[in-house]
Order: sequence, then C-alpha cells, then structure tokens
Amino acid sequence: MTAPVQRHPLAAQTADVLLERVRSGEWPLGHRLPGETTLAALLGVGRSTLREAIRELAGKGVLDSRQGAGVFVTALDVGEDWNAILRRASVISVLEARIAIEAEAAALAAERRTPADLRAIRRALAGRAETGRDVEEHVDADMAFHRAVIVAAHNEVLTEMFDGFVPRVRRAMIDMLKIRPLALPEADHSAHEDLVTAIADRDPRAAGESSRSHLTALKRAFA
Repeated sequence: MTAPVQRHPLAAQTADVLLERVRSGEWPLGHRLPGETTLAALLGVGRSTLREAIRELAGKGVLDSRQGAGVFVTALDVGEDWNAILRRASVISVLEARIAIEAEAAALAAERRTPADLRAIRRALAGRAETGRDVEEHVDADMAFHRAVIVAAHNEVLTEMFDGFVPRVRRAMIDMLKIRPLALPEADHSAHEDLVTAIADRDPRAAGESSRSHLTALKRAFA
C-alpha cells in the first residue's frame, strides 16, 4: 500500500519563524508585514511557501491577510485551547469568571427579555424547585436555570462562554454538594426567585446585583 504524501515541513518551519518574530516584537500588534516579495526574500523561501505559512498563522488568529491592504498582525501568540484552560483552572477562577459573565447577563436579560424568555426562566426555576435529594439532578436543573437567564440576554457570546464553563462547574458542584449539602436550601432558592423577580420587573441593577450576590456566596462555599 502506498504511503500518503506528507506535507513538506518548509511552510510549517516558515510559520514558526514568522511567529517567533511576532513574539519578539519585531512586528507589533496591528503592524503590517513587509510585502510578499520582500518578506519571502527576508526569510529565504519561495512566495508559495510564504503564502502557506501565512495561511497557517491566519488560521491560528495571529495574522490577517486583507485583500489589497497586506498582511497584519492580529495576535502576539497562538491562543491556548479554551477547554484546556478550563480543565487546568481552579474552581474559584471559573466561578469568578461566571460572576463577571452572569451578573452582566442578568442585567441584560432584565433589559432584553421577551415574554417567551420569561416563561422559559420561570419553567427552569420551577424545575429547579422540583428536584429531590439527587445531587446531580439538582445541579443540572440549576445549570439549566442559569442558562435560561443568559439566553434571555440575547448575546450569543455570553451563551457560548457559559456553555464552555458548564462541564467544569457541574462536576465541582456535584462533588461539593455531596460532601457539604446546602445548609439552607430554601434561602438558596429564594435568591434565585429574587433574580427572576428583577428580570420580570425589568430592573437591570437589581438583576445584576442578585446574580453577583448569589454567585459570590457560592464562591465562598468553595474557598
């Protein structure tokens, strides 16, 4: 059986050289790289190899090739995989990020929620209240409630970020609640009801403060 043709490493090597020069500060953020002919000569490679290297770094978000304008530096390094960052991050760090995201999302939800959004939030709140002593069921219902609030903010970036946090936070919440069950589950649920009331009343400040207060208390529980 014939072995598959391997990609010539020259373009990858050229991409590495370009990346190192960007990292060194030779071409600052927003800077336009030299023209293709000049840059190819500078690196000692052909123009087709240079183009492939630029495509590779553009795919990683470091460079941006703009037709008629040139190639620009858009990041100073290759970004780390988001899931890898979350796996390595402490639960406290993830909760701090949730506070920043969800407090703003709650305020936006109070401004932007539709009647359908409010019905979905109330259904999620009722579902949360109906969970029994099964910890995993409770955590899943809680996550569904918080996601309904974020969806009501009508900001797809916030929703995507929350979805990225869920696996990390879910496991930690389950583990914690199995060891230390909520001392006052009624008070915890009441805090969620206050958030729904603020969203229903279209009160962004109260919604943001309610979300921040609840998640800060959760953070303290993990400390």
